[in-house]
Amino acid sequence: MDFTLDTSFLYPLQLTLKVASLATFFALLLGVAAALVIHKYRFFGRDLVDSVLTLPLVLPPTVLGYYLLVVMGRNSFLGRWLEDSLGISLVFTWQGAVVAATVVAFPLVFRSTRSALENVNPSYENAARTLGCSEPNVFFRVSLPLAMPGILSGTMLAYARAMGEFGATLMVAGNMPGRTQTMPLAIYSAVQSGNNALANSLVVIISVVCIIILWTSGKLLKPRR
Repeated sequence: MDFTLDTSFLYPLQLTLKVASLATFFALLLGVAAALVIHKYRFFGRDLVDSVLTLPLVLPPTVLGYYLLVVMGRNSFLGRWLEDSLGISLVFTWQGAVVAATVVAFPLVFRSTRSALENVNPSYENAARTLGCSEPNVFFRVSLPLAMPGILSGTMLAYARAMGEFGATLMVAGNMPGRTQTMPLAIYSAVQSGNNALANSLVVIISVVCIIILWTSGKLLKPRR
């Protein structure tokens, strides 16, 4: 195969890193908060909420992208409000790609965090309460540190998922070179146009990054002796 360097990969790479980083940040905040609520509280419809929050993990990306278009499009209430009040239009922008990547990455953080919190030994939390720690202190000083390896692993998987997002991003942000074209979209366009050099460069880069992320994630999840 021809692995000749093509510098046209630089913008898709830069945009992908930016979109994946922002999406992972938002997915981490929302995922940890949602997992904490589901873990701590028992309420009517809890299992249904859990299923809905996990839904982006199993929905076809094009279906997810369609839902996002319905919610954020200019004809929707939210889309009109954002454009009229804040001058923000998310459709066919790189910000829309961030929203799409956040939604698809969110379940990975949510599920990993919930599983990590459920595996925390309750005796440690009860001991902290016995010593007079408030619930916020119990979470930040006991539960969160003990669950951190699982949370970090889920976060890294979410980053890899955000980097590889294709279908929902294509539906929401489009595939505009120099504006909304991320690496997966650039690979698709390069293959369609017969630019094998660019496709090879992008495939190698994203593959190496994902392998590193998966290897590191496996190390974090490995039981400590």
